[in-house]
Amino acid sequence: MGRFTLPRDLYHGKGSIDELKNLAGKRAIVVVGGGSMKRFGFLDRVVDNLKAAGMEVELFEGVEPDPSVETVMKGAEAMRKFNPDWIVAMGGGSPIDAAKAMWAFYEYPEVTFEDLCIPFNFPTLRTKAKFCAIPSTSGTATEVTAFSVITDYAKGIKYPLADFNITPDIAIVDPDLAEKMPKKLTAHTGMDAMTHAVEAYVSTLNCDYTDPLALHAIKMIHEFLIPSFNGDMDARDRMHNAQCLAGMAFSNALLGIVHSMAHKTGAAYTGGHIVHGCANAMYLPKVIKYNSKNEVAAERYADIARFIGLKGETTTELVDALIAELRSMNEKLEIPTCIKYYEGGIIDEQEFMSKLSDVAALAISDACTGSNPRQPSQEEMEKLLKAVYYDEEINF
Repeated sequence: MGRFTLPRDLYHGKGSIDELKNLAGKRAIVVVGGGSMKRFGFLDRVVDNLKAAGMEVELFEGVEPDPSVETVMKGAEAMRKFNPDWIVAMGGGSPIDAAKAMWAFYEYPEVTFEDLCIPFNFPTLRTKAKFCAIPSTSGTATEVTAFSVITDYAKGIKYPLADFNITPDIAIVDPDLAEKMPKKLTAHTGMDAMTHAVEAYVSTLNCDYTDPLALHAIKMIHEFLIPSFNGDMDARDRMHNAQCLAGMAFSNALLGIVHSMAHKTGAAYTGGHIVHGCANAMYLPKVIKYNSKNEVAAERYADIARFIGLKGETTTELVDALIAELRSMNEKLEIPTCIKYYEGGIIDEQEFMSKLSDVAALAISDACTGSNPRQPSQEEMEKLLKAVYYDEEINF
C-alpha cells in the first residue's frame, strides 16, 4: 500500500499571501528568519492579514540558517506561553523547518529530540494548532513536505526529521516573495529543487502519483532556472511553482544519497558550512553516475534525459548526456564542480580526509539512503565522498 499526502489547501499566484485574512482562529504565532521578510514588507502584510482575520499575533523572529536544536526549543517554549491555534511560518526552508519541529514540542513538551529523529515517529499533531507555510525561496518546498532538517551544532550533524504529521495544513506559494531572492540563493535553491525532482523520480518508492510531478518539475527547472538566475522575473515566478511540484513528488517518493551526503557534510567541518542546495548541485552528477550501475535507475535517468530533449542512442549515452547537462547548468549558475573549490577552498582537505570514514557512516545511516536505488557500502560511500571533494570520475 502506498500513501500520498499534501497540504489540505495550497494557494498560489501573486497576492495569494492575502488569503491569510480568511483563516479562522484566535491566536497566531509567526515564525520568521532574518530581516528580509521585514525589510520587503511581507512580515507586516502577514501580520495585518492575520489581524484582519480577528487573531492576536505574536512574532518569533531570528531563526538562523540551518536552524538549531536550541532555536527549536526556544520557539516551542514561546508557543507554550502564547498558546496559538495557528503557526504561520514564513521565509526560506529554515524558519519553516524550525517551526515544524517547534510544533511537535509545543503540543508534546515531554517528547525528546531523539524520539523525533526516528523516521515517522512523531506524535499526532493538531491537538492545539494548525500550520501554514509561506516560502520565500524556490527550492526546499518544505511548505508541502513531510520533512524538516534541524542541526545539532554540538555534534556537527544535520538531522532530517520525517513524518506525514508535519505536512502543513495550508501552503501559500506567492511568487512575489521569491522575486526578492539574491542571485546566489536563486542558484542554490533552484538546484536543490532539481535534485528533489531527480531523486524522487529514481527513488525506490516512486509511483504513478509522484512520477508526473517529478518529470514536469525537472522540465520546468531545466527551462526556467537559468533565466531566473539571470533576472527574468517571469521565469522566477515559474520556478516558485516548479520547486513546489518537486516537493510534492519527493515528500511522497522520498529521496536518495545526494541528500544523505549533503545532510552529513553540511555542518561537519570547522571551515564553514556547505550550503545545502550547493552541496546537492555538486553531488548530483556523481550520484547519477554511481546509481546508473543499477539497470532500473539507469533507464529512469534516460527517461529524464529524453523528457528534457537531450540526445543519445543508448541508455548509457542518455545518462551521460543528463550528467553533462547538469554540470553545464552548474557552470552557468556559478556553482563549483566539487567541495575542494567551494567558497575558495574553505573545507580543509586534511580535515575532510580525517573525517571521511565517520561522515560516510553517518551518510549511510541517513534516512534518505533507504530509498536510493543502489545501496552503498562503507567503501563505496567513502569513494563517493572523495569523488565529490576532488571531482573524481565514478567507475565503481
